Amino acid sequence: MERIAKNHQDMIDLLQRQSFQYFVHEVNLSNGLVADKTKSGWPASIAAVGLALSAYTVGVERGFLSRDEAIARTLVVLRFFWNSPQGPDPEASGYKGFYYHFLDMSTGRRAWSCELSTVDTALLLAGMLSAAAYFKQDSEDEHEIRTLADSLYRRTDWQWARNGRATVAQGWKPETGFLHYEWKGYDEGLILYLLGLGSPTFPLSSESYSAWTSSYKWRKIYGYEYLHAGPLFIHQLSHVWVDFRGIQDLFMREKQLDYFENSRRATFVQREYAIRNPLDFVGYGDLCWGLTAGDGPGPATASVRGREIEFFGYVARGIPDGPDDGTIAPWSVASSLPFAPEIVLPSLKHFIDDVKLKDSNPYGFRASFNRTFPHPQDAAGGWVSQWHFGLNQGPIVLMVENYRSGFLWRLMRGCPYLIQGLRRAGFTSGWL
Repeated sequence: MERIAKNHQDMIDLLQRQSFQYFVHEVNLSNGLVADKTKSGWPASIAAVGLALSAYTVGVERGFLSRDEAIARTLVVLRFFWNSPQGPDPEASGYKGFYYHFLDMSTGRRAWSCELSTVDTALLLAGMLSAAAYFKQDSEDEHEIRTLADSLYRRTDWQWARNGRATVAQGWKPETGFLHYEWKGYDEGLILYLLGLGSPTFPLSSESYSAWTSSYKWRKIYGYEYLHAGPLFIHQLSHVWVDFRGIQDLFMREKQLDYFENSRRATFVQREYAIRNPLDFVGYGDLCWGLTAGDGPGPATASVRGREIEFFGYVARGIPDGPDDGTIAPWSVASSLPFAPEIVLPSLKHFIDDVKLKDSNPYGFRASFNRTFPHPQDAAGGWVSQWHFGLNQGPIVLMVENYRSGFLWRLMRGCPYLIQGLRRAGFTSGWL
């Protein structure tokens, strides 16, 4: 990848190392489940577990974790998911090879009466498959990792998840059946469709992928033409595992673009939105941008400089149509590093040196902050999230690594199911 100046090299090395520590400490070592966030009593997120499994491989490569410890942690996770109860019982851990969005950290059973999540299961499986691609040595433990990951992936019934339609349902509940929402429009579902298409047991059809891409919205914003999605995380999550540089599906061939360049444009649009700052929030600018899904100071309404502003809690913020309440998520900027390092690196330095988002903080950046929200107790001015989230820490670790070395991208080129999924989706050219 690109040559990095020494001060920037040290900065992202420390940020990656500290962010990785989330997956060392916020884990139940008896089952491998990873806390969704650091609040006491909070459940595990299966997506965070998937990110952890991929992060462990990076940790070994970077010397953050020994290979033996990474193997032990990975085996605990895979054994838990293989042996945890599957079925229509509301107290199970999953059904049809899919898993509930949130699981109790101790028991591993469904938490909060949440939905069986198709996309979060896809992120979990991506982590499992990356572990299988990495642990290739001829030992009993590494063989078991490969066998379990393969079996868990093959068990996932993608055809059932269509609910008789072309596109995949977003979720299912034992009490009420499938959710009414489907994965349509450009979103984080890209990795879901690729893994579903690659399945040797219950594959999605090419019709599913075509139905998904037919719902895309192409837009021109601030002079940039691109496949639009408002929150920044949508332009990042699937890219954690897939190197989209130079490969194209039918949609991108017609646009003479690829998904990597699309994410680069989306990153620049985010920065331009902050520079223009149409809603006049405090702090926005060329160094301070990044709207995505994350924590916020609300729900609340406050009078600020003579106008009433609605502030949100955890919500998917996006541009240019909102919602936007002045909340910035630095992790989403860090996760854009492979796409636009020339604007990301100065912003990371700003978050560290000027906004002080790493001070007295064990896991890299604070999750989010809002300088418009009146919060006089905070010395820096405004509101700063007190929690850390697995869904924030994982993309930092993994996208920093993809920028530094392309490690995870190269690793996943050795995953036959992902390659099959890309080809069935119509991707050609480039490294394929």
